[in-house]
Amino acid sequence: MSDGNSESEVLAQELKSVGNKILALETRLAEVEAVITRLEAAAGTTARAMEEISSHWDAVYRAMRRPD
Repeated sequence: MSDGNSESEVLAQELKSVGNKILALETRLAEVEAVITRLEAAAGTTARAMEEISSHWDAVYRAMRRPD
């Protein structure tokens, strides 16, 4: 019976270890998801800024082509 108890204890310890790893992964996943959200927002801001820069350069080119 002693072997049964020690086997149960080992299994319980392993399950606890696996549970802790899962909790750590869930925490890390939440952090990664937050970073992804911030990166998506930054990408949107960058895209809008590039659009604005492009329109300014278009205006410069149009101004350069005007006859004097």
